[in-house]
Amino acid sequence: MPKRVLQGTVVSDKNDKTVVVRVERRFTHPMMKKTVRMSKKYKAHDEENACKVGDLVTIQETAPISKDKNWVVLKDAQAQ
Repeated sequence: MPKRVLQGTVVSDKNDKTVVVRVERRFTHPMMKKTVRMSKKYKAHDEENACKVGDLVTIQETAPISKDKNWVVLKDAQAQ
């Protein structure tokens, strides 16, 4: 099964080797037919502490690294 890859914005880099990434998704409400924006936060592993708040990053699902960290930062999406 392929690993999930998501794109989001770094909202916190205060932890060592960890960043919190907010991933936003948009969908049409089934009854109201209005576009709804929902977001979710993921903790991702950042080995070099390279990511800063506001950076656009790509994260990939991985084996558990800690209790609530199952994602790893692949690359800075703005550097592409």
